[in-house]
Amino acid sequence: MIKHIIIWTLKDTLSEEEKRSVKINAKNNLEALVGKIEGLIDLKVEIDFLPTSNGEMMLNSTFESIDALKAYSTHPAHQSAANKFVRPYTASRSCVDFEF
Repeated sequence: MIKHIIIWTLKDTLSEEEKRSVKINAKNNLEALVGKIEGLIDLKVEIDFLPTSNGEMMLNSTFESIDALKAYSTHPAHQSAANKFVRPYTASRSCVDFEF
């Protein structure tokens, strides 16, 4: 199985209220992909971090295989959610993928 973890920071131009809205929309729409994309076992978006954190949102997902992760990355449902609810608001993105 493959673990796919992403940590985002949001644009500084967003107000705290706007950031909270972005986080909630990203969480709801990305988590809704479970059951819609073959090979995606689990996906959670964490949005309530401690002040010691330097990220603002984290995606923690599990895939059946590296091929399933590759298919997810180009799947229309994923692209739609990412393009509408994440990418326009993101200042930085870090990704870690590993097999377990």
